[in-house]
Amino acid sequence: MRFPRIFSNVLRTAGLALLMACPVAAETEWQIQPVIAGLDTPWAVAPLPEGGALVTERDGALIFAKDGITTSLGGVPAVDASGQGGLLDITLARDFAQSRTLFLTFAKPQQGGGSGTAVVRAQWPAGSEGLQNVQEIFAMKPGSRGGRHFGSRVVEAADDTLFVTIGDRGDRPSAQDLGSHNGSVIRIAKDGSIPADNPFANGDGALPEIWSWGHRNPQGAGLDLQGNLWVAEHGARGGDEVNAVRKGANYGWPVISYGRHYSGAKIGEGTARDGMEQPVFYWDPSIAPSGLLVYSGKAFAQWRGDMFVGSLKFDYISRLSGDPLREVEQIKTSETIRVRDIVEAPDGTIWFISVGEGAVYRISPQ
Repeated sequence: MRFPRIFSNVLRTAGLALLMACPVAAETEWQIQPVIAGLDTPWAVAPLPEGGALVTERDGALIFAKDGITTSLGGVPAVDASGQGGLLDITLARDFAQSRTLFLTFAKPQQGGGSGTAVVRAQWPAGSEGLQNVQEIFAMKPGSRGGRHFGSRVVEAADDTLFVTIGDRGDRPSAQDLGSHNGSVIRIAKDGSIPADNPFANGDGALPEIWSWGHRNPQGAGLDLQGNLWVAEHGARGGDEVNAVRKGANYGWPVISYGRHYSGAKIGEGTARDGMEQPVFYWDPSIAPSGLLVYSGKAFAQWRGDMFVGSLKFDYISRLSGDPLREVEQIKTSETIRVRDIVEAPDGTIWFISVGEGAVYRISPQ
């Protein structure tokens, strides 16, 4: 469903006035508790069905943490830990409890220099000291010598395929080039093969993995309760977006945007163009969104279907709800410092990474 951006922004502005007067309206309904501490630039967290969690650190470490004990696991692929790159997302397969399969995204060093977003599939048997059966199933092409905009969330779709977000790598025009993975959401099977119903599966000059394009840097991605993919992506100066991702759709970067270049200059042609999608919601000023969760309602029935997005810039978790979608609450506490990832644990509690604290926290019922 598409909503005019201006509507979303006006409603957000009205809502902020209320939130400033009552910044933690749900204070009596939830509490924040520490789960894991002492982490070095954590990027993603995956709570385990048997308790504990796996956490990626950007320098390349994969941490197993349980009951206050942390262990660095072996078998992790070599990463280019420079700029915004390194070991990035982790997603457990839906059948992880049986298969022990997981997926990692990372900045892969490439021949001749530079790096690009890549995905590996691996298994982690319970109690093992490292990953096993590690297989690279995707690597973007071309790569880039720039250290920016890897995107890098991986989501298992309802049909068992994988969505992976890739940023424009700092090369703005490449996001409109279907011969490049830059600035796209790709869709692959779990073995890296191309699903036959991908929009460009037959080629015609477009890379067959591409599902949608015209993205700047999507660092949040998740499925809603109907199985549809949503992403949150960084704008430039203003214009951070929440997009409902559709097959074969062009999301406009850098031709259209509600932001401006950091220099203050206008971006592209303005805010709209035929054939290019409008976001469902956008922030101005930018909040630097990272991590996106559409909540099931398992532990908090009142939040069922709501969206949670972390803010790296303003140190809060944005809760979005309604039709049209709008920001209805800012969860801002001493723990929400540079929120990088936000996920739902098997018991319905909400876990998030605070990069500023080097920690993982849990939001649970009071």
